[in-house]
Amino acid sequence: MKVQEEVDAGRTRLGRKEALALARGVDRVIAARGAKVVAFDLRKDRPSDDDLLAVLLGPTGNLRAPTLLTGRTLVVGFGESVYAELF
Repeated sequence: MKVQEEVDAGRTRLGRKEALALARGVDRVIAARGAKVVAFDLRKDRPSDDDLLAVLLGPTGNLRAPTLLTGRTLVVGFGESVYAELF
């Protein structure tokens, strides 16, 4: 798999506006926090901005790390089961 763009989260902060723009540009959002996984199929679901931001942003108000964009799927956070399924 070829990485098209890599952004250093330590140098570039992505806040509320940028996180929503990322999420609105994909078909699926998968957010993992340990064993807990939340998934939105944006082709069918229409979650509110607040619902999306609850899984996209960390306590600092910035996009959580790691965040991967693979195809039309945005993966936020790390969940071993999610990574095993996708890769």
